[in-house]
Amino acid sequence: MAGKWRCLSRQPTEWLKGKVIGSGSFGTVHLAIDSSTGALFVIKSAISDAGITSLKNEASILENLDSPYIVKCIGKDVSFAENGEIKHNLFMEYMAGGSLSDVAQNFGGALNEKLIRLYTREILEGLRYLHKNGIVHSDVKCKNVLLGASGAVKLADFGCARRLNDNKVSSHKTSSQRYNGIGGTPLWMAPEVLRNEALNFAADIWSLGCTVIEMATGRPPWGLDATSKNPMAALLKIAKGHELPEFPRHFSDEGLDFLQKCLERDPEKRWTSEKLAGHPFVTGKLTYTQCSRKEVAFSPTSVLDVARYDSEYDDDSCSPDELVSRVPFSVKCCFMEQNFLLPKHASENQLESSDNWITVRSR
Repeated sequence: MAGKWRCLSRQPTEWLKGKVIGSGSFGTVHLAIDSSTGALFVIKSAISDAGITSLKNEASILENLDSPYIVKCIGKDVSFAENGEIKHNLFMEYMAGGSLSDVAQNFGGALNEKLIRLYTREILEGLRYLHKNGIVHSDVKCKNVLLGASGAVKLADFGCARRLNDNKVSSHKTSSQRYNGIGGTPLWMAPEVLRNEALNFAADIWSLGCTVIEMATGRPPWGLDATSKNPMAALLKIAKGHELPEFPRHFSDEGLDFLQKCLERDPEKRWTSEKLAGHPFVTGKLTYTQCSRKEVAFSPTSVLDVARYDSEYDDDSCSPDELVSRVPFSVKCCFMEQNFLLPKHASENQLESSDNWITVRSR
């Protein structure tokens, strides 16, 4: 292994690789077991140039982080694939519960507000830690929040993360990191990020608000029904319009106010992670307005009970994997005004994935 590596946990020296438990444009994720201890961990592997760049960026971000709210990286190495190509590997902590997206799908499609408050509080702790260390995650969403067997959640997937100078970096400057631009998942991106303006910690707060909506509804923010006919128009609406994604109708007063503080279109007015950590939504009890008694009267069988929605999006015949398209990274991109971020022939499913998106800028 080339280069100096500050390992916060003992790196496995002898291990067995198990089944594939995830994949993306970067490569694959395998379950693995440490032969000397019997401990489980995961291996993220990449062969493509884009995947290796993402993996190296993730390693450089994680190598000096140590927080109970951030997934741990326990080492890295280089090996050879069966065809002789060089494969870069990153050893990561194993989170038995999978992602919050998996949890929601396994328990009816959406989460109860009591559980959302718990998870949001821990996501916020992770963001507070990152922001104090000058790092913006850039891709906060349910798929990138992992659940441990004990119920603890941790932020994961730092392939798009950025280490900011003076707490701010301008996205029009050339970067040596992933795709020479800002990454992320379009429907969770802040308006200013889609406009290719300066990136700062406020972008993570917008994505957090979108993630809360995702937990509460089981759907992406903005909803697939709004993007199915013209996804480019949907992105233009996010970037240049004045609307906000629809808030969950069954949410408490505190939940609605929390979303309002996260989804402020002006990034300067958006609450910080530090300030949000003291919000009643993550510190207090549920309070409902008179008009929301209908939702309060609903008595779930558990905190993981599904929220009720009248939507043609809910389709039991469609598996979670079918909701995310996997297409080659070499998606053609086109220019829009003000260096807008858009793919050609985008489908609604591509807007739910951080795969295949690059920043297009004039030179």
